[in-house]
Amino acid sequence: MRAWAAGAADRPGVASLDPVRVLEGGVVTVPFHTGDSGTGASSRELVDSLRADRPPFESWVVGQASGILDFRQAVADRAPWAVGAVVLATLVLLFLMTGSVIVPVKALVMNVLSLGASLGVTVWIFQEGHLESLLRFTSAGGLENTIPLLVVAFGFGLSMDYEVFLLSRIVELHEQGRSTHEAVVLGLQRSGRIITSAALLMVIVFSGFAAGDLLVMKQMGVALVLAITIDATLVRMLLVPATMAVLGRANWWAPAPLRRLHERFGITE
Repeated sequence: MRAWAAGAADRPGVASLDPVRVLEGGVVTVPFHTGDSGTGASSRELVDSLRADRPPFESWVVGQASGILDFRQAVADRAPWAVGAVVLATLVLLFLMTGSVIVPVKALVMNVLSLGASLGVTVWIFQEGHLESLLRFTSAGGLENTIPLLVVAFGFGLSMDYEVFLLSRIVELHEQGRSTHEAVVLGLQRSGRIITSAALLMVIVFSGFAAGDLLVMKQMGVALVLAITIDATLVRMLLVPATMAVLGRANWWAPAPLRRLHERFGITE
């Protein structure tokens, strides 16, 4: 193992090696140093090299960089299933509520816009180091691995709540014989205060996270405040009503078999 470690000093990203150490139970460690705190590009490059070209004995690659890569791989393997389940459930439930194919698809697109915008601003703040003095933090050069997952999960759920608040009133008015334009205007008037109040309450709660000193909580709090603010103002109060007004009667389109399915199983108040 000492002979192998001597040759491993030339691997990519290696700055230095500590002497080989024997621990209890016969476990032998070969500590590598990359000079980037163990989480940077050099460390990840070294992990890839060690896993691609393993030594001629049973071995494990451990450390922060390997943990990051394992976490990312687990997310890449399982995220499509989770996203698919959420998308399918959202499409089915919104279709049963509205009887439309267009409205559920539009709702998903709008949610992606608001979540993408909030994550983009969060990266601008915490990864690129803007607003450090205002938010009282020092940039670590990136986001915690769990932040995008948490923001997407919580943000999507809250955004869909606001969508249901708005759509329920619009659908109700449309079923009463109102035109799409009139239903959108009146539905926005009747649900706007509820959406604004609910969003304001959640912003106050998550602002408490953003005011803390723990960086991961601050990142989550800021990201969720941004997601809720963007969704409840630009998206829910502007883009959603505008697109529904432009689409007009096309909002309520669905193939004949799906219309019959909605007539039988649709969700009504």
